[in-house]
Amino acid sequence: MGDKGLDFKHKEVVNITDGKRLGFVQDVCADLESGIITSIIVPGGNNKLLSMFSNSNDIVIPWQNIKCIGDDLILVEI
Repeated sequence: MGDKGLDFKHKEVVNITDGKRLGFVQDVCADLESGIITSIIVPGGNNKLLSMFSNSNDIVIPWQNIKCIGDDLILVEI
């Protein structure tokens, strides 16, 4: 998973637990010292637990929850 942050834009995110389409990647968060991506952000989620670090109802998905990154799709387990 050596993708760059910009490569995540416009990829759809799907939760493999229930098959739900969560939306498209809006932004990525990274550790500025190491340059490692720590999470991706998908807009419009209603899950308070996953969105506790964001300013709105965005879904913040930690890097360890990303299971597969394809050309057009990111599979996550949340």
